[in-house]
Amino acid sequence: MKHLDFDVAVVGGGHAGVEAAHASHRMGAKTALITLKSGGIGTLSCNPAIGGLGKGHLVREIDALDGVMGTAADRGGIQFRLLNRRKGPAVQGPRAQQDRKLYKAAVQDAVGLAKNISVIEGEVVDLVMRGQGVCGVILADGTEIKAKSVVLTTGTFLRGVIHIGDVRREGGRWGDKPSVKLAERLDSFCLPLGRLKTGTPPRLDGRTIDWSRVEMQPGDEDPELFSFLSTSLTARQVGCGITHTNVKTHEIIHKNLKKSAMYGGHIDGVGPRYCPSIEDKVIRFGDKSSHQIFLEPEGLDDTTVYPNGISTSLPIDVQKDYVKSIVGLERAVILQPGYAIEYDYVDPRSLDQRLAVKDVPNLFFAGQINGTTGYEEAGAQGLVAGLNAASHSLSLDGVSFSRSQSYIGVMVDDLTTRGVNEPYRMFTSRAEYRLSLRADNADQRLTGYGMEIGCVGPARQSVFERKAGSLNDVKRSLENLSLTPKALNAAGFSVKEDGKRRNGLELLAFPDVVFENLIRLDADLDDIEPGIRRQVERDSLYAIYVARQASDIAAIAKDEALLIPEGFDYLALSGLSNELTEKLCAVRPQNLGQASRLEGMTPAALTLLLAKIRQSTRKKSA
Repeated sequence: MKHLDFDVAVVGGGHAGVEAAHASHRMGAKTALITLKSGGIGTLSCNPAIGGLGKGHLVREIDALDGVMGTAADRGGIQFRLLNRRKGPAVQGPRAQQDRKLYKAAVQDAVGLAKNISVIEGEVVDLVMRGQGVCGVILADGTEIKAKSVVLTTGTFLRGVIHIGDVRREGGRWGDKPSVKLAERLDSFCLPLGRLKTGTPPRLDGRTIDWSRVEMQPGDEDPELFSFLSTSLTARQVGCGITHTNVKTHEIIHKNLKKSAMYGGHIDGVGPRYCPSIEDKVIRFGDKSSHQIFLEPEGLDDTTVYPNGISTSLPIDVQKDYVKSIVGLERAVILQPGYAIEYDYVDPRSLDQRLAVKDVPNLFFAGQINGTTGYEEAGAQGLVAGLNAASHSLSLDGVSFSRSQSYIGVMVDDLTTRGVNEPYRMFTSRAEYRLSLRADNADQRLTGYGMEIGCVGPARQSVFERKAGSLNDVKRSLENLSLTPKALNAAGFSVKEDGKRRNGLELLAFPDVVFENLIRLDADLDDIEPGIRRQVERDSLYAIYVARQASDIAAIAKDEALLIPEGFDYLALSGLSNELTEKLCAVRPQNLGQASRLEGMTPAALTLLLAKIRQSTRKKSA
């Protein structure tokens, strides 16, 4: 039997696995990335796009911490759009259509250049145990890979089943077998498991689409890239088509509804509410006579088109019928049928905020195994798990992200505190501090922290420090501008004659003032580069709100950060409802802030818990 030794073993070469392995590499840990096929690393297994509302924030945060997804998406991007452009920067989300081949090549380059990563092909069928803890993995060929920490990023592979109508086949995704033996090993840990499902639409041959009959949507003229390191586009840009379902489409679906795997009773797993199948749309939104479909090209030299909006588990013949009922798709040829996939996930309340399994030492989970959906959510979890697995293996302090610091922190806290009852998807509405957590300032929020913990390389550090220096210099210059209302009105600004002097930053907080207006007050400002100008504008616009949020955060930070002693006995705490006691015992929150966000937690119960924690802490210190 062959034996290999590593600090960290990452199982799975999807988005979570890549970010986990690369984060571990950046921390200096000797890392194994184990995947069924090395050529599959970086595959966009569902839609050919990265980012979106909330999701784009996660990509920027991954990038700010020197992760892979942002730079890869910029190399693979063939159409960039900033969603919610007409709204404020806090809720704007960058998104980009991807050339699948270019994106995969970028990811594989990043992995290949990482000196601490060894890619190993094979199927993980078991975990190596030492007592109650994990100390490695075993491959199907008998190879034993020892590791101080193991990260599982199994995606939809755990007992994965593909459904097309009443046809059922085992598979982790189209063309790949599921992971059954590893799922059986997880059964032995008695972790709370559930079933979820996701779906995909049929892939179409773009040469058989009548593009003259569909609306075309171009990308932005001034594209917003993902990575703070990217300076320009590298791939040719293309448009996407837009068409719609219609009454005839809906009639075909209604007529064949019982043939759907979902509505025919073949699937038990819960699907994503915010990305429903076309069957769900027709039933849930019966008053709508049409639904929008985006015809997304999968590559510059690939004729395959992804019709975003018609995911399905209907039989292939029905898929052909309803596709041909859609304007522009009357002669469309299906290259690969749509399908639903059902898979196991582990209740993420079994994890702590490092994404480590509470009851199984040295084991970490990331991605869809934790009940999430989406590349971006998976990548962000992989980053957290990889940083912490490496830190654990190298005997470093754990790495944590707070809700006030990042969308990553919001997601991890949501998962480990509240769990999931459907595939979790990130939205800006989930973040209570979203005015501070903008996509544009992710580097200002996180890159410095990444430098402290050791996961940011010298190239990014240099770019960040240069940008931070420029921002500070410009803000200082604007603070030194101090003019009376009379002088400002004479310069063309509309200011109340209240006798109050105002500086440049205060002027930029006015909704109708942009940086270029300030050049009238100081000609030297004309030398400032556009990127710095826009960032100063955004920071100034939100400065009052950010300061107010910072005050709120500080006010609750003391009690929120209060650690709950390990092994705290909630059953001995009288005055709580049985339901709340059960939730506290199940989640075992690490601090008072996490406990406060449990569903059903009341102010009275929180006060009681706070008093008992302080009492317990005093007894131990006495």
